[in-house]
Amino acid sequence: MSGPGEYSETLLDHYRHPRNVGDVEGSAAVAQVGDPAHGDVLRFGMKIEGDQVIEARFRSFGCTAAIAAGSMATVMVTGKRLEEVERVSNQDVAQALGGLPESKQHCSVLAEQAIREALKHWRDAGGEAPCR
Repeated sequence: MSGPGEYSETLLDHYRHPRNVGDVEGSAAVAQVGDPAHGDVLRFGMKIEGDQVIEARFRSFGCTAAIAAGSMATVMVTGKRLEEVERVSNQDVAQALGGLPESKQHCSVLAEQAIREALKHWRDAGGEAPCR
């Protein structure tokens, strides 16, 4: 069983004071990943202008690590160009949180999946970065 003693101060700060909670209105770059039957669900949205994420928000139903991973993922992608966002991995999220216990690695995987799915939904909706 994971407990607070296994979490870094950075992770606990993102859990206690999550950044960018909510929904991004009017964007196709939204995805929900996870399985409610197993507990952790992450909804992740991004507002993209040109080839840059100008806003990212999340909602999470899950454990401490899932909430912190969603929060950290929003911080990691906001202001970044899409080529950088596409390279964000679950290891990057876990490292930014100061590490995750083995039993909670799936939380950073959810964050990576949510980012990738949101980008896919955006592209499927014709959201490729427009030529200027």
